[in-house]
Amino acid sequence: MTGKGKREQNEAAAKCILIRGGGRGGRAGRSLLDRQAVQERWMMRQRIQKTENTKNQIPFILLLAVWGLVLTIVLVIGFRRNQASAGSEAPAVQAGEAAGEKWQEGVISHNGRYYKYNNQLRTYLLMGIDKDGPAVEVEKGFHGGQSDAMFLIAANAENEKISVVSINRNTMTKIKTLDEFGNDSGEIFSQLCVQHSYGDGRHYSCSRTEEAVSYLFYGIPISGYLSLYLDAIPILNDAVGGVELEILQEINDPARGVYLPQGERRILQGMEAYSYLRLRDINQFDSATSRLRRQEQYIEKYMKKLKTAVAGDASRAAAIYDSVSDYVVTDVDFVNLLTELMSYEYGENQMYTVPGETRMGEEYEEYYVDDKALYDLIIGIFYKETEQ
Repeated sequence: MTGKGKREQNEAAAKCILIRGGGRGGRAGRSLLDRQAVQERWMMRQRIQKTENTKNQIPFILLLAVWGLVLTIVLVIGFRRNQASAGSEAPAVQAGEAAGEKWQEGVISHNGRYYKYNNQLRTYLLMGIDKDGPAVEVEKGFHGGQSDAMFLIAANAENEKISVVSINRNTMTKIKTLDEFGNDSGEIFSQLCVQHSYGDGRHYSCSRTEEAVSYLFYGIPISGYLSLYLDAIPILNDAVGGVELEILQEINDPARGVYLPQGERRILQGMEAYSYLRLRDINQFDSATSRLRRQEQYIEKYMKKLKTAVAGDASRAAAIYDSVSDYVVTDVDFVNLLTELMSYEYGENQMYTVPGETRMGEEYEEYYVDDKALYDLIIGIFYKETEQ
């Protein structure tokens, strides 16, 4: 595209402005040109001064089928409604009380049409954390672990449908950093996955990541978060008797005794699921996207298997939760959503991906969002058409 054509495209995109009404934190309705200008300034700063986050990237990254796994949590937290919360846990957000559910009362203009935010939506951020062992709290700094799998789950009470938006871990966006003493040390433009690292590995890390994702999505409200640590994968997989699927990509993990040939149909067991969801060839460009495809495949298969495995069996659901509770961090009480979410419709055509492209940075891969296409996606999922 010529420079003139690109400018015209940006100017057209910038016309997606707020007509009336407000937004949370003043972010609603900001133009694409505004964000592009900010990104350019951050990128200039980052090119001049290398930051700690890019020097300490973890080479092997978790690819976690969070959507299927969170259904386990949705189920079993309902059965554990009387279970006492740990003293260090953040207060749970009750269904219908999440801040921001009445966000943006006004109307926005987009492509000659008018839209209002759908207040019948509840949106949750789901994260898979690339860190071994249970979800223990660490000193604030840069040791919270990367959130290598991220999904937004939008539950629409109006039509009883669920939309899932997968977010590339290398998505370049605004990140809030901490120094070695845990003090705020400014903002950088970096991969989204490292935001969780700048924290305590638990609620502080999760809430910072939630803020970063909300910013990326033009300030949409997020009702709560749930993160799951790496070692929970084999436990949850085997709890439903394994997951049957066709191997999309050859997986060779001799350290764990796993070999999965491409094209073979197999019921994944234990560490097979772990390797299938985690490993990638770091020498292959854009291998994170290939893992994302495997993740989306596993999500759909796991969800179907889970519904069958725990249907009508409260004790089995509770046992699953007990087995992974040490690996879970959440600020949401799903009790009031239990029956509702399990009855909602979800299918492959309701899985979306943040649009963009992967480029090779100075050291690591960087995923640049197509802002106009993302805005279109946000309008389609989170808004509904209205009169001016």
